[in-house]
Amino acid sequence: MSSLMSVTRLFGLGLTPGKLRGLQRISHPNGTLTMVALDQNSSMINMMQDARKKKGQDGEPTYAEVVEAKLDLCRSFGAQGSAVLIDAYYGVANFIMTGAIGRNTGLLVRVEKSGGEKNSHGAPMGAFEPGWGVAKIKMMGADAVKLLAQFEPTELDSAEHNFRFIQQVYEECRKQDILFLLETIAFPFDGEKKDSASFLDRKVETVIETARQTSRFCDVYKAEFPGWLTKHSESQLRDNLKQLNAVCERPWVLLSAGVDFPDYKKQVELAMDAGASGVLGGRAFWKEYFLKDGHQARDEFLAGECVERVRTIDSIVKAKATPWFKRYGLAAEDFAQVRVAENWHFRYGPGEGGPETGTGEWGY
Repeated sequence: MSSLMSVTRLFGLGLTPGKLRGLQRISHPNGTLTMVALDQNSSMINMMQDARKKKGQDGEPTYAEVVEAKLDLCRSFGAQGSAVLIDAYYGVANFIMTGAIGRNTGLLVRVEKSGGEKNSHGAPMGAFEPGWGVAKIKMMGADAVKLLAQFEPTELDSAEHNFRFIQQVYEECRKQDILFLLETIAFPFDGEKKDSASFLDRKVETVIETARQTSRFCDVYKAEFPGWLTKHSESQLRDNLKQLNAVCERPWVLLSAGVDFPDYKKQVELAMDAGASGVLGGRAFWKEYFLKDGHQARDEFLAGECVERVRTIDSIVKAKATPWFKRYGLAAEDFAQVRVAENWHFRYGPGEGGPETGTGEWGY
């Protein structure tokens, strides 16, 4: 038998029992990640409203209608990847209680408020979902906490606010020993629109610089694609992704941002080549669901094209992505040699004597 390795090597990398278990739960056995996002609230409601308007109908969908849509989506393709991301308000309790999310599928839960406040520059100011938080996500047995922090380094007020918010969630996840996935999104401000030249011109730099500043405050980082297939050459896109990969201090995955699926597939292929550990995609997989007319057409779309999309991306990820443990300088076989010392449990958690008499901080 080869020599054993002290668990302190993992602890030094932040791979504590809860964090490591979360990574094991949300990834494939080979250390790659194919995760599907169903935590959208505002955007999903807007899609449902747009679909109704095309049929000459008005009105916002009810709570129950949003819940059923999310359950249908998850039941259809949730088990095709390694994990599913869901919100608290509509989703997670319903997913668990109904069994829509299977026992072998990792569960990530969103912690931030959807559609939060903005400052005088029109910049988002992140906040917790009312009545929700890291401790509740941990308590319900989820595998990871996900935070969306809209971030623009050049808008100083929101950048400082959201940076502090990221740090707060990071620390709470550390104390609860639960995996933390951070998602950052660039945004227009001071009267800009998403198609404004000033916003588009700086976005690639924003994506890379944001990763440089924030990716150390998480366990898995979720990034936007740094460029546009229609605007940049493949050589330029590969260079952008190389820069993003170099500044990320944690394993990173690619979001989909609602692009059409063929474009997302190309983005995924490029990102995996650059060093990404997988994906956490949403609307690119399922956005046409709401445009289908009637339950039968929706069911056929989910069972057919939607499932095939997830399987296609999953096959790319499994074949080409960088295992999360490789980003930590580890090999799969290293874990089999890790051991903890006798009485380790006294040093784990809030301190000897339990939470009532402990310090609230880790013993390690």
